[in-house]
Amino acid sequence: MSRIIQFSKAGGPEVLEFVDTPVRAPAPSEVRIEVKAIGINRAESMWRNDLYIEPVQFPAGLGYEAAGIVDAVGQDVTGIAVGDAVSVIPSFSMNQYFTYGEVVTLPAYAVVKHPPSLSFTEAASVWMMFMTPYGALIEDARVGKGDFVIIPAASSSVGLAAIQIANLAGATSIALTRTSAKRAPLLEAGAAHVIATGEEDMVAEVMRITDGKGARVVFDPVGGPTFTKLIAALSFQGTVYLYGALDEDPTPLPVLPMIARMLTIKGHNIWLTSGDETRRKAAVEFIVSGLASGALKPVIDRVFKFDEMADVHRYLEQNSQFGKIVVTV
Repeated sequence: MSRIIQFSKAGGPEVLEFVDTPVRAPAPSEVRIEVKAIGINRAESMWRNDLYIEPVQFPAGLGYEAAGIVDAVGQDVTGIAVGDAVSVIPSFSMNQYFTYGEVVTLPAYAVVKHPPSLSFTEAASVWMMFMTPYGALIEDARVGKGDFVIIPAASSSVGLAAIQIANLAGATSIALTRTSAKRAPLLEAGAAHVIATGEEDMVAEVMRITDGKGARVVFDPVGGPTFTKLIAALSFQGTVYLYGALDEDPTPLPVLPMIARMLTIKGHNIWLTSGDETRRKAAVEFIVSGLASGALKPVIDRVFKFDEMADVHRYLEQNSQFGKIVVTV
């Protein structure tokens, strides 16, 4: 038997339930993992509230990321063997697979052997964190020297990873945060510039930093009414990648400025990369190389225990973390 976490109705963290379930043999092309750590993502909070990109099928499991030891493999699985230390790339529907459990079964394509230099806690955190901005900044925008990249909610795990990836590519990162409280940590994390949007004129600051040209790329998980300011901070033919909806208020589109400067707004998520075998392989190689060189490094905010999962979700929804939340099992 294994304990997993399920929920039978949408709601707050209190709907999460521990359930004892039989450990099943992996089907063909599946891998079973004894979980050591679980990476926590905003998507799982949205999933718990049935506000994610697909409807929840109840009762539902949840979780996109984990790291652990392989204890069984299904028929036709190659490259992964019993005893391997592995981690999980978000590349599946939570209606089919999940990672909140002591023993979980995942599709083999989502399971990779992470660099041995990473602890299980670190390995559980890296794929959503780094692959999401990799897809936007490296695969699509191809940022490089001379490019400015605006990163709202920069103290989130994905925001911090975006800073590192922009820096690795030679671009200049402009981190946005609400107050000056996180200015020093963001500069220490590698941000070239930090703007406290609640205390400074964000657009004026971006124009000062870019000598009046604006930023070529915005990598935004927020949306909402302040989205118009991000549009105003873009350069001619600039692009916004919108990969989240942290602000639940409507997101207005300033049509005439967009037409005048021929701007692009793209919805973005990790599936563009993780859902394609060729792209996923290239991303893994890029991220593993960056981790090995030290150019990329996971930032862990806080570590909880598996029994504290409801408190984990409460903490996640306070939006106060600096980096990734991880749960040990």
